[in-house]
Amino acid sequence: MPLLRALDLDRPLVFALLRGGAAVAAPIAAALGASLVPLLVRKLGVPWHPELAFGALADGAAEPVLNRDIVASCGLMATDIARIQATETAELERRSRLYLAGRTRPDPRGRPAILVDDGLATGASARAGLRALRAAGAAPLILAVPVAPQEAIDALASEADRIVVAEVADIPFGIGACYADFHQLPDGEVIALLKGTC
Repeated sequence: MPLLRALDLDRPLVFALLRGGAAVAAPIAAALGASLVPLLVRKLGVPWHPELAFGALADGAAEPVLNRDIVASCGLMATDIARIQATETAELERRSRLYLAGRTRPDPRGRPAILVDDGLATGASARAGLRALRAAGAAPLILAVPVAPQEAIDALASEADRIVVAEVADIPFGIGACYADFHQLPDGEVIALLKGTC
């Protein structure tokens, strides 16, 4: 929190990249006295290695953000991408109905936005979220994560006005290996975090 407090932002909004980002963003929002805002993004995973993101789709975005290097190295065809995107769009819509029901999200236009995730691997989800917030007019735009490799930070440098990382480290075994508890957050836990009851 000290790294974010030091930025001395005026009326920041804390955006949680759902689902995993909710557990990290909730205490940040509380510490900063800021609104916690859900941001829905779905990773587009390689069919035989779903944790490896070849892209991501943000709620409301017409097109996904694609990692062309991974698409090419995995030999993914346009039909593969379209099929996976359709599946993830359906899940994005389900989560939107569930997580955003009865919730008004503040307009980020002209306000500092802190996008929070549980870490960076390929950075596809964060890139999609940052682009969605940039398009919505958030400024300045800060990406905050507990852990990330330097190459992922460098790859996202042009997407955010500032990147705040608690620990820069290689993550050869994925983000989950950096946590003592990295369970997949169930819907009920996400909703409780967003309501501040968890």
